[in-house]
Amino acid sequence: MKRSTGTRATAEPAIRVEGIKVRQPSTGRTLLSEVSFEVAAGESVAIVGESGSGKSLTVRAMLGLLPQGLEATGQVRIAGERVDDDPRARRRQRGSVVSLLMQDPFTLLNPLRRAGRQIADGLPKGADAAVEVPRLLAEVGLPANVAGRYPFQLSGGMRQRIGLAAALAGGPRVLVADEPTTALDATTQREVLALIRRVQRERDMAFVLITHDLRLAFSTCDRVMVMYAGRVMETGRAAAVRQEQFHPYTRALLAAEPPADRRLAVIPSVPGAVPAHDAAAGRCGFADRCPLAVPECRAGVPGLRPVRAQDPAPAPGSVRDGRLSACLRAAELPAPPVRKPGVAPRPPVAAEPVLEVRDLRRWFSGSPYPALAGLSLTVAPGEVVGVVGESGSGKTTLARCVAGLERPDGGEILLGGADCSDYGRMGRAAVRQARRISQMIFQDPYSTLNPARTVGATLREALWADGRPTGPDDLARLLDSVGLARDMAGMRPAGLSGGERQRVAIARAVAGEPRLLICDEPVSALDVSVQAQVLGLLAELRERLSMAMLFITHDLAVVRQMADRLYVLESGTCVETGLADRVLDAPEHPYTRALLASVPDGSGDWLD
Repeated sequence: MKRSTGTRATAEPAIRVEGIKVRQPSTGRTLLSEVSFEVAAGESVAIVGESGSGKSLTVRAMLGLLPQGLEATGQVRIAGERVDDDPRARRRQRGSVVSLLMQDPFTLLNPLRRAGRQIADGLPKGADAAVEVPRLLAEVGLPANVAGRYPFQLSGGMRQRIGLAAALAGGPRVLVADEPTTALDATTQREVLALIRRVQRERDMAFVLITHDLRLAFSTCDRVMVMYAGRVMETGRAAAVRQEQFHPYTRALLAAEPPADRRLAVIPSVPGAVPAHDAAAGRCGFADRCPLAVPECRAGVPGLRPVRAQDPAPAPGSVRDGRLSACLRAAELPAPPVRKPGVAPRPPVAAEPVLEVRDLRRWFSGSPYPALAGLSLTVAPGEVVGVVGESGSGKTTLARCVAGLERPDGGEILLGGADCSDYGRMGRAAVRQARRISQMIFQDPYSTLNPARTVGATLREALWADGRPTGPDDLARLLDSVGLARDMAGMRPAGLSGGERQRVAIARAVAGEPRLLICDEPVSALDVSVQAQVLGLLAELRERLSMAMLFITHDLAVVRQMADRLYVLESGTCVETGLADRVLDAPEHPYTRALLASVPDGSGDWLD
């Protein structure tokens, strides 16, 4: 399928945003400054950046959906109609002219209403739901009988398709998708994005994608707009930005995304976090994290400008972004450093496994298929074993069984040679010993910590449970070991970023220096730059403490960097296993090859 060329620039764009700003009047704070862009009918634009960069805030300001207490200024035209100063026009356009597809398919839909009813709610007045709902279901690749199901009866991919059908019900000319696939596995992500792009082109809609993943943006959209600290850093055609980046932040984002086709010695990460817009007032917001910053970068706010002297600037009065950068040194940036190849995976050592799973089976009530169907695996001391597969393949069920949070229906789980298949039948001393051998790091850093307890209280409890000293010096050493400031001991989770929360969760897990870490999607909820920091931390802890890891993920690029050996799961069984590099370089099973094909490669042909 050929990409659109964006040649409609002379016609009225579907979206035109000029100089939009967002302020908090009660405090006088500015959160977003001078953001301008446009999107033509049939064109797709990705807004890219870390959490806190202003991506979602830009779109919410454009759609009039800002949280209470914030106000926007600037001009917004959608489908040729100015709407920034007319709340009635905004309400009239929602659903019929512009639709928003939200991030999480698990909270997108009302759990008490059937899928068909939720789609029908978006239809224009007078439309025949009996005719239109089946048509919309067919358009998003679902059978008509799905209309009678509740959300809990659908997979994540099916829920997102229902959300897309509901967004399309009013016949919009503009579709905005806010991280629509971050909660989905790789193959489902590719299917949903291919569906969105096909529908967008068939309907000739303008499409805006919000994402933190540059490779996904390159693979999905015609143009990209990179944001940081409430400002636009770089814009251009996706293919051009993929080929060469003219802002250090864009380069840093791309470098932090691990490749799926090779192992790196180190995944580059950007220290620190995105500052508040006000904290970066009067200078380049990225200067404090940029290794190429010069004094001039802190002397004023660099504006967007053509990256080379011969490149044409946008026409007067136009906000159509060409190849622009907000870096003072855009024309003289040195070539990106060559990323060194990593060491080969370690073969398992000839010693008693720290974890041995034998013929593990698990059924859930009401399901006709087993979650685990006779799975066996081993983890040697100091080894990292990756487990990959789609949602529903049994990865998390395996992790929960090993951690004692699920009771298997058959098979054995041996931790350090001791049978830990059923924690309910083990004595207190045996359970305590099993907890000393293995600890678990969960997926979501926002829900794994008690919001009422300080970081210090959480970590002191972990030290106490393992019989270790809990004094101030002991707590400080534990915080140091995961790269957290000592004064964070008095903070609660609400005051921490996602990466900081996950570091606290890791500190809690390693407080007793267990022999095995069970990592269940430990970085899937994080931005790519924070993901790189956490992966680097886990690699460092592995080397320093000689910990083995059972590393569960759907991200083949991440598992390539972390795992020595790999198990590929499909429907509760292992379909392929071996050294990680061998499995990923020369997969033998069609399912493994399909998983690899679902990894975004940054090219415009990925979805075709």
